[in-house]
Order: sequence, then C-alpha cells, then structure tokens
Amino acid sequence: MEQNNITQTIIDTINYIFETLLSSIDNSLYSLLDSLTFINSDILSDKNFEAILGTSASNGIILIANSFLLGIILYFAIKYLLAHFTFSNIEKPHSFIIKLIICGLFMNFSYFILEQFINLIYFTSSSICELGENLFNKSISFSELINVLNQTVAIEDNSLNIFSLDGLIKGTLSISLLSLVFSYSLRYILVKIFILITPFAILSASLNSTSWFFKSWFKNLFSLMFIQILVALVLVVLFSMDYSSTDLFVKFVYIGGIYALIRANSIVRDFIGGLSTTVTQNVNRFSILRTK
Repeated sequence: MEQNNITQTIIDTINYIFETLLSSIDNSLYSLLDSLTFINSDILSDKNFEAILGTSASNGIILIANSFLLGIILYFAIKYLLAHFTFSNIEKPHSFIIKLIICGLFMNFSYFILEQFINLIYFTSSSICELGENLFNKSISFSELINVLNQTVAIEDNSLNIFSLDGLIKGTLSISLLSLVFSYSLRYILVKIFILITPFAILSASLNSTSWFFKSWFKNLFSLMFIQILVALVLVVLFSMDYSSTDLFVKFVYIGGIYALIRANSIVRDFIGGLSTTVTQNVNRFSILRTK
C-alpha cells in the first residue's frame, strides 16, 4: 500500500509539472504566434527600424543605395569604354539607361511599394480568416485555437494525465507550438532582412550580370510572405471541422493540422522555392556538416 502511494505521488507530481508547463505554453505562445505569423505594414513602422531605413533619399538605406546607383553608372561607363579595346559584347547604352532610370525610380520608392505588397498579402490572409469567422462564428486565430483544443482534448477531472492518450495528444500539440514559434520567429527576422536590402535588390535588376540577385530576393520574400496565406487556409480548415465529439479521429486531425502549420514553409518552398525557416531541419543539417 505504501509503495502504491509513493508511485501515485510521483505520477501526480509529474502530471502537475507538465500541466503547469503546458498551461504556460498555451497561455503565452498562441497569442504570440498571431503577431509573428500575420505580418502587416506595421513591421516598417518600428521606430528603430525606421532609423535604419531612412525617411527620405538623403538618409538611411536609400542614401546608400543612391550612392550605389552612381557607382553602377561609373562601372558601366568604364566597361563600355574597355569594350572598344577588348571587342567584348556589352549591353547597349540606351537599354542600360532606360533600365537604370526605371530601377532608380522604383528604388527610391521601394519601401512604399513594399508596404503595398505587404498590405496586399496581409489583406488576403485577413480576408480568408474573416471568411472563416463569418462561416463558423469563431475567431480564426491561434488564440482561439487553444480554446477549441482544450474543449476537444477532454482532460479528466480538469487535470492533465500525461500517461493517458489524451494527455499525450495534449502534450504533443502544446510542445509543437515551440517549434512553430521558433520557425515563425526566424521567418519574421528574415522578412526584416529582406526589407532592408530591398533598394539594393531593385537596383541589381539594372545590370544583366546582377539581375539574378533581384529574382532571388523577390522569390524568397514572396515565399516568406505567402506562408501566412497558407497558414490562414490551414486554420480555416481546422475550424471548419466538427469538434463537438470526443472521437479519436478528431484529436488526430488536430495533430495533423499543427504539423501542417509546422511544415507550411516546406510546402511553400516545394511550390515556389525560397529559404527554409524550419529550425529543426537546419539544426539537423548543421550536425550533419559537423560530422563530415
């Protein structure tokens, strides 16, 4: 009897620790994921970030980019002059000038154009969420997801039993959020980096030899932003299902939904291309490189 009491005390202690940990994850990470995932033009309004971007063509990144524009003109002039001696093929001057003027204009208004692009992606993802909200009378967000999750995964006596199937499912879903937070935090930082180099990326399109940089920049930025449209679709699909029952099928659908959110970046890369924001994948690759 005493041994059984000790065993039960250990089990209760473990359950209490996990219940406290998972409750902390649920209460803090879901609302954080909404801000990290659904990026809007406010990302450009950060006071410290604005100081780097600059407020006009006479300061910040735009000023440096305009200096590069003059450098490109000088580079092409020297290359065009040497072409007469080396008899090498070179782009026609009038074609270069037209492209440079267009790229120069777009470069100086690059952050305004980028703001409209970000707003377009955000409006699309928000419209998908609003459509789901009107159809299912639920807020399509990570914050609401935890409420539905707690209702779906029934916990006996309002306490978590990590050694039960419901407890294992609940633990799997909550811990998976950590991977989501790391992944979308990395995505958020990458988006900011691509925003910073926007003027240089646009300027690179003025030369045939550097136009690949603009194409790569656009593909990566578009894929990173497109992720939130896919996330909105996954959330709508999750909320569209009937979770009133305690069927085991419903609980595993939620696991599939969370896994789809984790794999959203990989899915987008398969269709569009771009960078990987899957933290675990990058860690595995790094460990493989160290063993070689």
